[in-house]
Amino acid sequence: MSIGPVIRKTLLAGIAVAAFLSTPQAALADPHQTGQSMTADTQTAPLIPREALFGNPTRAGAQISPDGKYISWLAPRDGTLNIWLAPADDLSAAKPMTASTDRPIRSYFWAPDGQSLLYVQDKGGDENFLLYGVNVATGKETTLTPFENTRVQLVGASDTIKDKVLVGLNNRDPQLHDVYSLDLNTGELTELIENDGGYAGFMADDNLDVRLALRQNPAGGMDFFKVEDNVVADEPFSSTDLGDSLTTSPAGFTRDGRTMYWYDSRGRNTAALMAMDMATGDTRLVAEDDKADIGGSIRDKDTGEIEAYSVNYLKTEWTALDPDVKAALDFLGSKLEGEFGVQSRTDDDRKWIVGNDPVIGPSAAYLYDRDAGTLEQLYVSRPELTGTPLQPMQMLELTSRDGLTLPSYLTLPPGSDADGDGVPDAPVPMVLLVHGGPWARDAYGFNSYHQWLANRGYAVMSVNYRGSTGFGKEFINAANLEWSKKMHDDLIDAVNWAVEKGIAPKDKVAIMGGSYGGYATLVGLTYTPETFACGVDIVGPSNLETLLSTIPPYWKPMVAQFHERMGDPSTPEGLAALKAASPLYKADRIVRPLLIGQGANDPRVNQAESDQIVEAMKAKDIPVTYVLFPDEGHGFAKPTNNIAFNAVTENFLASCLGGRAEPVGDTMEASTAQIVDGAEYVKGLDTGDNVGG
Repeated sequence: MSIGPVIRKTLLAGIAVAAFLSTPQAALADPHQTGQSMTADTQTAPLIPREALFGNPTRAGAQISPDGKYISWLAPRDGTLNIWLAPADDLSAAKPMTASTDRPIRSYFWAPDGQSLLYVQDKGGDENFLLYGVNVATGKETTLTPFENTRVQLVGASDTIKDKVLVGLNNRDPQLHDVYSLDLNTGELTELIENDGGYAGFMADDNLDVRLALRQNPAGGMDFFKVEDNVVADEPFSSTDLGDSLTTSPAGFTRDGRTMYWYDSRGRNTAALMAMDMATGDTRLVAEDDKADIGGSIRDKDTGEIEAYSVNYLKTEWTALDPDVKAALDFLGSKLEGEFGVQSRTDDDRKWIVGNDPVIGPSAAYLYDRDAGTLEQLYVSRPELTGTPLQPMQMLELTSRDGLTLPSYLTLPPGSDADGDGVPDAPVPMVLLVHGGPWARDAYGFNSYHQWLANRGYAVMSVNYRGSTGFGKEFINAANLEWSKKMHDDLIDAVNWAVEKGIAPKDKVAIMGGSYGGYATLVGLTYTPETFACGVDIVGPSNLETLLSTIPPYWKPMVAQFHERMGDPSTPEGLAALKAASPLYKADRIVRPLLIGQGANDPRVNQAESDQIVEAMKAKDIPVTYVLFPDEGHGFAKPTNNIAFNAVTENFLASCLGGRAEPVGDTMEASTAQIVDGAEYVKGLDTGDNVGG
């Protein structure tokens, strides 16, 4: 996919309601506990080291330069992920292009002119992302948006005007992004639009002309305004209401700017791919699916027209509209096991970087030469996982008590399912792993958390509860004002199914998740205190009222949607609903062990969300273990910190579920973890020495 559609997709992800509560052969190790229900095969399976699953990948994120001369990727430099570059015909000549020593670089892309590599980075997890550029020829690095307390948005890029991009900057007003033209080679910023109209985002065409502005409307949907000569029209030409707001959005222009694509659920349930004539407003259907929204697409490099599209219901399926692209996708499908996707393409579209997820193996990257018909493996991301006892992921369709289908995924421990029927030979302890968002989804593929927990002796279940995205607007809207209610019922229904199916014993199920998944964990332990054996909450909110009062300022243009879907604190009814759905007020009902992990710099779920429920539990003499990371935000970006928290987590789970655990060892000292409370409740922390700096 060209850089333009990538940037446009990034923009759309930012201006819809964010998923704001949204993460060699292994040596045998001696587990310090073993569950009675584990089979001998599970007990003797090699214990996959945490480092192999959660440490730095050997390489990741491969991309090819627009002219095909270079291949770039992310790889460790002195222990921190940085961008590396090599001639396409000699990867052994790779050299690092960046020198980050603190936080890993996790997102980068090629400038359209191929003269520089661009990446975004924040400070300590504060999500104030700035844009940086590194000149390929000289290695000189430049801060392209040199501002404090500023978050950059990528508004548009071009396949014809290659030395510039359009960016949004909120340095004038933290709530609103103004639009600038950025010269990638000189760093010059030229203001195009001062956002004095409360717009949530903008979209440009291939000429880098801003064509579209988006603004939240009182109904909780979005109004779409045409833009001409950087002036926004007075009236919207199109709108959505709340019901279509998460499933309808513009999806970019053709090269000539005459056609704009939409992902559109208006008048239907799932989002179809539509093409609209910008002059007449006429639309035509390009693609649709009854079960799931149209997901990604591949565009013609010259015209910008759709050549293929994807749908992800239980797994990703591609449909090609162009015969040459169909031949290419068919070839890749015949050569690669599991899932695959096109990560990067040359300007002439003859060479692709293809990412492959084999599901029961580490991901890999390939160089596909379409003319030669060759597929060359560039690297395996985590070669140390090759040969380890990785387990298959099952795709499930569960049914909620009110009849909704819940697409779900299950991974079983090694050796637990001798006949391969998807049910263990005897019930095994289970971890319900709840995704964040909630406006996000779980998906099929290699999942490091599934593999880790299954290896420790647990069945691992991930459920796309109502509110999850990708399955149509009816499924999303079924979650409106259902926090702690029907959304939680879906999770309980999945647990009950697993118990009735013989997958897990009723008294050996844990709940765990990050962001909204952390909130779901707190709900599980407070609203249904006897259901779960224990819980692990990672950056989860405990009080929805304080959560909404402390959201980042750049989310203000979208706050109406939060109020409509969660509860409006400005009304008595809304405030009462938020309090009724807040675990903080039911903290005294917790009777099972709880582990909490929090980043001190989290802009979405402030540290106070964890502090206040810990204090409430301590006031009632309820045990809790609380781990704080002073240099992290919404999740743990540094591998040493992630590994440290997972070391605590698996030893915590072993104590309440009876699974296996790799000892905590020196992971805490290698991290910045601070054990604020409850070290005595986790084996390996009670010495008083396992606190990082």
